[in-house]
Amino acid sequence: MKMAVVRVASLVLVATATMVACVSPPSRFYTLTAVAQPDGAPPAAYAVVVDGVSVPATVDRPQLVVQRGPNRVAIDEFNRWAAPLGSSIARAVAENLVVVLGTPRVATGPLSTSFDPAYHVVIEIQRFDSAPAEASTLDAVWVVRGATATPVSGRSSQREPVAGDGYEAIAAAHSRAIGKLSREIAAAIRAEAAR
Repeated sequence: MKMAVVRVASLVLVATATMVACVSPPSRFYTLTAVAQPDGAPPAAYAVVVDGVSVPATVDRPQLVVQRGPNRVAIDEFNRWAAPLGSSIARAVAENLVVVLGTPRVATGPLSTSFDPAYHVVIEIQRFDSAPAEASTLDAVWVVRGATATPVSGRSSQREPVAGDGYEAIAAAHSRAIGKLSREIAAAIRAEAAR
């Protein structure tokens, strides 16, 4: 009888240890935020639509992808973007343009079909690198199309230091880079509107 109790206790202990070892850490979710400040120019009197943002296939996934070397990345299963990266970047650009252009008439996504925009913005992200405790790197090509004017294109290259450890600091650095990209786009829109 004593031996049976010891065996049962041993089995319970092994089963408990196995279950504890199988518990995964909780997933954490991150977003990109608008960080732009007003530029002091008069508010825009026109509507702008951010039509779309494409991102490289290597980072077009829910998991955060971080650089581990010049030719190596790591995909972190437990640290994820809260929404698809392309739509998150489009939303952050739109929110930044609202602030910089001084108008609430900036949209992206399904709402954009109800606008009669004077300008359409399309962005192709060519590089979106995340190096923990180092920097976020953003390279993008963008086009602004007006109703009658010739499209204006530009290239933006931003490198923002990651201030702190962890993935939240990486998301914040990317938000700052997207803020600078947004200011360049806003400047091109204002220049076109002034013609």
